[in-house]
Amino acid sequence: MKKTDKKIDNKLRVALTEVCDIALDTIPGYQWITHTVKYDAFPASLQISCGFVSAEAIDLLQREQQDVELKKLIFKKLAVVDINLKDVNKQVKFVVAK
Repeated sequence: MKKTDKKIDNKLRVALTEVCDIALDTIPGYQWITHTVKYDAFPASLQISCGFVSAEAIDLLQREQQDVELKKLIFKKLAVVDINLKDVNKQVKFVVAK
């Protein structure tokens, strides 16, 4: 990993940790957040996954439109560290934690 890639990864981790802490306190069924990225195609290649306890928890999230709020939070926290998502709706997904 190049030095610049390491700096980006550290900024990603800091921002996503903040998102995780907030989501753990405010979103029922939320468990974790993780990311994958290909640095040669950053930020378009950035994929963020939010893990939930069940499909029902994801359904509730979407019914109550908390998915929109969680995506906004992710977008905002990344923007603070100068990481701008190209398409938050394609780059953030909700999954059942295994």
